[in-house]
Amino acid sequence: MSSETIVTPGRRLGLLEEHDAGAGTYVRSGMIYSSILGTKTITTSETSEKPIIQVDRKSPLAIPSIGSEVLCRVIRMNPRAASVAIMMVGSTPCQEDFMGTIRHQDIRSTEKDSVQMINSFRPGDVVRAEVISLGDQRSYYLATTKNEHGVVFAQSTAGNTMIPVSWEEMQDPKTKAIEKRKCAKVF
Repeated sequence: MSSETIVTPGRRLGLLEEHDAGAGTYVRSGMIYSSILGTKTITTSETSEKPIIQVDRKSPLAIPSIGSEVLCRVIRMNPRAASVAIMMVGSTPCQEDFMGTIRHQDIRSTEKDSVQMINSFRPGDVVRAEVISLGDQRSYYLATTKNEHGVVFAQSTAGNTMIPVSWEEMQDPKTKAIEKRKCAKVF
């Protein structure tokens, strides 16, 4: 027998006298609290007399955290950073877009001083990135320094879907025009 509820970190789940603390929880002053965002589950166990409260990360809510891989769309750019809307965290779509920022020093792991934003991304590009910091109140800080991170979908100036031809170039298959991008490594 089990019952499930979505809980946030710090949420009081029950009394230690009535339940045993399971995974994703902690105990303070005789109370059991959630330590992660996820689904609260109360199960009965054959080995224990009390029901067990645990929190699993199986949550329908997609919220970026440090180290998460995200898929985002470039909204606007300036010479120092690109503003993006985070659409997916891992393989889970976000119910609402979260804002993110990719700074010019977080695009590549080498030759950071020679990176130019216009040669890496353009508004409308879909980018795979990693959350490196929770940033400020407005946005998460993202990085594309790994080989598997970068532009995964882009349209040419002619409006055609481009394909990557190298790690820093994409080509329009119809017009054969080549545009600079920081391309994601294709698996």
